[in-house]
Amino acid sequence: MGQKLLRLIAAPANWCGLAVAIAVLVLKSLGLLGNLGLGVALLGYVVGFVVGGLWLGFPSTQAPAWEELQFKDEGDAREAMERALEGVRKLTEYNPENRIPASLQARVLDLCKALEGLLQQWERSKGSLSLQDSFHARHIAISYLPEALNTYLSIPARFATTKLLDNGKTAVDTFKDTITELEGKVRQLGDDLAAQDAHAFLVHSKFLSQKFAPPIAATGADAPALTLPTKESKP
Repeated sequence: MGQKLLRLIAAPANWCGLAVAIAVLVLKSLGLLGNLGLGVALLGYVVGFVVGGLWLGFPSTQAPAWEELQFKDEGDAREAMERALEGVRKLTEYNPENRIPASLQARVLDLCKALEGLLQQWERSKGSLSLQDSFHARHIAISYLPEALNTYLSIPARFATTKLLDNGKTAVDTFKDTITELEGKVRQLGDDLAAQDAHAFLVHSKFLSQKFAPPIAATGADAPALTLPTKESKP
């Protein structure tokens, strides 16, 4: 309820209505409206609100799609990661006001797919991730990627593509760099698990090779001495 009220207060239509109402009250205080009552101020607010809504858009009681993209690392880790990735995928495909360039949109979707692949690999792997890498794997899906997308979408499209930030890059280029960093970390985590599984496979293969290897024939000095039967001497 509080968020809806704040969106209504901050809406341009509301400010237009208040501006007209205040103008009417000023005119009333100067005696320029004669005997007209305060109802004129209310009427002025309504007129200003309608004109502002038609011109700048009426306020919505629904939060923007990107404001709903908030997830918590609670309960089952797999379910939390899957919910977050599904939310990121849907919002990226929806692409409000086309704020995400097509090439960057494809990269975000590919990153979601790579994270799902990492999750599946992690479950079937014989290896394990360190405590720190486990933390990163969960939070890339649950917070790092959603928050990066969330904050990026809060920037108007024209500003995001033309204005330089403090780092000397536009918001679009900065978001690309963020995706590149997350892509690299996901690849590294997948390679770590794959390397552990490959090592376990090699160890097992060596064990089988040694267990079922044919016996080696002894030769040379290592060969056992051959004892020949001797005839017993007759009396």
